[in-house]
Amino acid sequence: MHRSGGTLGILLGLGAGLAFGVGGVFVKPLLESGWSPGAAVLARISIAAVLLAVPGLLALRGDLRPLWRAKWTILLYGLVAVAGVQFFFYASLERIPVSMTLLIEYLAPIALVLLAWVRTRRLPQRVVLAGSVLAVVGLVLVIGPGGGDLDVLGLTFAALAMIGVCVYYAIGESAARQLPPIALIAAGFVVGAVGLGIAGATGLLPMELAFEDVGFLGAEVPWYVPLLAVGVVSTAFAYVAGIAAIGRLGSRLAAFLGLSEVVFAAIAGWVLLGESLGLLQILGGVLILAGIVCVKLERREPEAVVELGAEPVPAARRPA
Repeated sequence: MHRSGGTLGILLGLGAGLAFGVGGVFVKPLLESGWSPGAAVLARISIAAVLLAVPGLLALRGDLRPLWRAKWTILLYGLVAVAGVQFFFYASLERIPVSMTLLIEYLAPIALVLLAWVRTRRLPQRVVLAGSVLAVVGLVLVIGPGGGDLDVLGLTFAALAMIGVCVYYAIGESAARQLPPIALIAAGFVVGAVGLGIAGATGLLPMELAFEDVGFLGAEVPWYVPLLAVGVVSTAFAYVAGIAAIGRLGSRLAAFLGLSEVVFAAIAGWVLLGESLGLLQILGGVLILAGIVCVKLERREPEAVVELGAEPVPAARRPA
C-alpha cells in the first residue's frame, strides 16, 4: 500500500466515523422540537439522495440495466438497511442517549456470528467466541444494574436498528458484485425516501414537522440548519468518505476505524447535549467495543464486502 494512500484512507475513515458520530447530535434538536422520527429520516435521506444521484449515475456510466438486475437487493437495502435502520435509530434517540443506541447497533456483527453458528453448526474461532462473550457481557452492563432508568422501548428500537444493520451486512457481498457502491447507496436512498413518503402519505407512519428555531451547537438557529447538517455531513459525506476509505484500506481496517463513531458520538453527546453514562455503562461500552474488535480479528480470506456504520454506513457501518 502506498504510504500517502494509506494515510489518506485513515483520515477518510476517521472522517466518516466523526460524521456519522455527530449525526445523532445534529438531529436530536429536531426531534425535541416536535419532528417525528419518520419525518426526520425522510428529510435526511431525501437530501442525501439528491446529492448522490449524479455521482451514482456517473458510476453506472449511463447504463441503468444493473439497477434493474439488482432491484430486489436495492429494495431490501433501501427499505430495511437505510429507511428502517435510520427510523428506529431516531426513534431510539428520543428515549436513550446517542452513544448507547450506537453501542447496541454495533452488536450486529456479533448477531451475525451467532446466526452463522446456528445455521452452519460450525464452531466459530476462539477469538470470535471471546469477542462475542465480551460484547454480551458489555451489553448486560449497559442495560443492566447501571441502566435501570433506561427506557425499554428505546432499547427495543435500538435492537431493531441493529437487525437492519445485520441485513446490510448480509446483502453487502452480493450487492458489491452487482453495483458500484455509490450507485447502490444513491439508489437505496431513493427507494428509502419513496417508501417512507408512501408510508407517511397513507398514514402508516406519523410525519410531524416543526418549523421553529432550535438550539444547535449552543445557538438558536432555523430548523433547516441541523437538517442540512445531518443530510450533507452525516449522510452524503459520511457514506462517500466511507466508500473511499474502504477503497484505500480494505473493508477490515476501514470497519475498524469506523468504531471511532461510538467514541465521537459519546463525546459529542456529552459536550453538546449534556448526555452522560454511568460507570458501569461506560465499562459495558468498552467491553462491547473490545468484543467487536476481537470479532474483526478473525482470520479469513480477504472478501470484497461492503461494510456498514452507527445509522448503516460503508466505513464501519451507522448506521443510523
